[in-house]
Amino acid sequence: MSESREFCPRCGDPVPERRDPLPGEPRGRDALLCDDCYFEDFDLVDAPDRIEVLVCSGCGAVRRGESWRDVGARDYTDVAVDEVAEALGVHVDAEDVEWGVEPEQVDENNVRMHCRFSGVVRGTLRSAEVTVPVKISRGTCDRCGRIAGGYYAGIVQVRADERDLTPAERAAALDIAEAYVADQEADGDREAFITEVNETDDGPDIKLSSNRLAQNVATRITESLGGSFESYPTLVTEDGDGNEVYRVTFAVRLPKYAAGEIVDPEDGDGPVLVTGVSGRLQGVRLATGEEYTSAFADAEAPDATRLGTRADATETTVVTVEDENAIQVLDPVTYEAKTVPNPAFVDDGAESVLAFEHDGDVHLVPEAGTEPAATSPRSRD
Repeated sequence: MSESREFCPRCGDPVPERRDPLPGEPRGRDALLCDDCYFEDFDLVDAPDRIEVLVCSGCGAVRRGESWRDVGARDYTDVAVDEVAEALGVHVDAEDVEWGVEPEQVDENNVRMHCRFSGVVRGTLRSAEVTVPVKISRGTCDRCGRIAGGYYAGIVQVRADERDLTPAERAAALDIAEAYVADQEADGDREAFITEVNETDDGPDIKLSSNRLAQNVATRITESLGGSFESYPTLVTEDGDGNEVYRVTFAVRLPKYAAGEIVDPEDGDGPVLVTGVSGRLQGVRLATGEEYTSAFADAEAPDATRLGTRADATETTVVTVEDENAIQVLDPVTYEAKTVPNPAFVDDGAESVLAFEHDGDVHLVPEAGTEPAATSPRSRD
């Protein structure tokens, strides 16, 4: 051992022989000091004099560095604890460190964090207590600022082909948009939001924060409700680098017919209750109860005659079942007894059925949720 390692370089007192420091361990003059001189200037904890936390008054996000983060804290005391935990530093020589924080709520915007630490340094248990004042300041994050300013980049316009949207379609389109945006937010995308929804006579216009978001919403609406969409970009400005910035309108066009409509494909087999429109027109033949699928894709829906909707059907009395192919019911308009086809969706022994009258003809209609999944009529005993 050299002299410099046998005597403290500050006070000159002899020091016990020490092993050479391992890679990464402290070296230099401080490592050679005796315990008394080492602990004379030793601080177990490095703590800031004060911490200021900027919180968005709109959404509760916390500003950290140059970005805003959703912290999911129950209240601002939790935020203060997290911020202090990140700001505190424990001496590199300390081992077996234990610590705790006790918050003291001074008022709505000020919290004192009483922190207690302990650790083993040079074989000696050391402890320290520090108090860090935390001030909660209010601000507005970029996201909330954009929402408040009405910012949007993409629009999804939901319309129907040659008809009005049904209330169910309007509600479903908005539910799809809101659910998708909520999923993006939950995955950490703070730039995903719906700016505004304008309800027009033709359908909703949904303004969204990005073109990518709008395109994905349009895709999900057509996947669920059928139809297709086209995009129409509009140049709105240039960014700081001279790149063109476009606002894109995604025009969603739902299929020509809606679920619940009663139409006549005019193929000689009678009216159809429409039950699905995604991909191809699907439904139930009212005369037989057979499943119907159009030969055309929804972009080329058949030229069927609209007769009404399931909501137009009313309950009427079954007079008698003549045989497996015919049933006699009361006309819901004239109350005359009429013989009509006996479809598969009418239960044996039914005393009443839903009936729809059009141009003097009576058609039986299945109740909602009872449409058969089979592709052929039920067998009769």
